[in-house]
Amino acid sequence: MRPDCYAYGVRRLIVHAAALMTLFVTFPALAADKLVVAFGDSLMAGYQLKPGEGFAPRLEAALRRSGIPARVHNAGVSGDTTAQGKARLGWVLGGLKARPDLVIVELGANDMLRGLPNAQTRANLDAILAELKRRRIPAMVAGMQAAPNLGQAYAREFNAIHPALARKYQVPLYPFFLQGVATNKALLLKDGMHPNPRGVDVIVANILPSVRKALGR
Repeated sequence: MRPDCYAYGVRRLIVHAAALMTLFVTFPALAADKLVVAFGDSLMAGYQLKPGEGFAPRLEAALRRSGIPARVHNAGVSGDTTAQGKARLGWVLGGLKARPDLVIVELGANDMLRGLPNAQTRANLDAILAELKRRRIPAMVAGMQAAPNLGQAYAREFNAIHPALARKYQVPLYPFFLQGVATNKALLLKDGMHPNPRGVDVIVANILPSVRKALGR
């Protein structure tokens, strides 16, 4: 091979390598998984379930099966009220290596079970959504419904909190996180409140279309 031809070939290889590097630098998201944060209480945390049986790992598996490469970070803490969720939001977000593509906010059940003032619950959830908006992190609200023994007035006020805040912040609303599970004993643990593995699968199947749509916005 003539020296000038050899030099020309080397230059061509360098140009192609530079072009490939530019693509990787310019479009890193093409190769990256979506990051979803499941931010909630014991219903998301996987209370009394084995590793891999909780909401976060099951949702991640369902998203991947549906063609969306995603990683679902379990940020559920059993017993958390909306006040406790608000207090740890910054810590959770600060511990992530990337900005989330979606945060699913599922809080309020423990406020309701403790009979905490609805105004307090609403203010805490409002602060959580406001902080996510300030950080330009997409959010989705997973609603909860009050137990009937708390009285009609309390239930009416509580049940309106999540839809109202979803409208205020113009974020997707999944009306009731335990839809199809809450009254089915076959899908609940012995405590009659938390989903068993079958119940988690029902929750994931029900919410999956909403999560897929939210990630596609």
